[in-house]
Amino acid sequence: MLRRRLCGAAADALLDCAAMLTPVAFFISDAHLGAEPAGKEAARVRRLHRFLASLPGRAASLYVVGDLFDFWYEYRTAIPRRYFHTLAALRRVREAGVDITCMTGNHDFWLGRFLAEEIGLRTLEGPLPVELQGRRIWLHHGDGLLGGDVGYKLLKRVVRSRLAIGLYGLLHPDLGLPLAHWFSNLSRHSRAESQLEGERMWREVALPRFAEGFDAVMIGHFHHAYERHEDGRDFFVLGDWIDQFTYVVLEEGRFRLESWPEG
Repeated sequence: MLRRRLCGAAADALLDCAAMLTPVAFFISDAHLGAEPAGKEAARVRRLHRFLASLPGRAASLYVVGDLFDFWYEYRTAIPRRYFHTLAALRRVREAGVDITCMTGNHDFWLGRFLAEEIGLRTLEGPLPVELQGRRIWLHHGDGLLGGDVGYKLLKRVVRSRLAIGLYGLLHPDLGLPLAHWFSNLSRHSRAESQLEGERMWREVALPRFAEGFDAVMIGHFHHAYERHEDGRDFFVLGDWIDQFTYVVLEEGRFRLESWPEG
């Protein structure tokens, strides 16, 4: 009897370990940290930090699909100080063994070497094809994917050029950072107040990627959570961490859209 109990306990322990090793992936977008005065933003930043603190032990990877920051620029000897506590929270998640991929958005498109070398994040610009748990996923922040908006697409090419990055670096941080936040504020509110065109996104964004062989498409940018599932194909718009606090979980090959509760 004792031997049977010991064997049962050992089996339970193995199952617990196997559960912890199950590769679970999380996807978030559009936190826009630094978009508001520090005091006004404090509650939602703490909410994000609680979510990050929950990942060690249950997540294998985290994908930030753009606009984690409302603006990011690395001067040679300075980085934006507002983000210190979030950077520390991300570093703790990395040290716990969770892989973090941070994609550029249309607000934080100047992600630099500091995040990779000091925090341990993998930073890159989309689109990003990912294969996880038997799923072929196409990730993109979402800006510039819909037809039209030619002016924005031209501006995007200009501001992401090496020349633009170099010229901006000539501005003192005390001038450059507030100026950038002012422009970011205009763009962010116009996007959040617009209506989500789910059917159009399915037609113009998701279906072409499904035709390329992907079975899941995930974007951010539009600040509205949305999901659609047809014939084993999944499409998500991730929402934001300003008002909705939504994210997607991939576990055992299945996706689910969730919202992180207030603490």
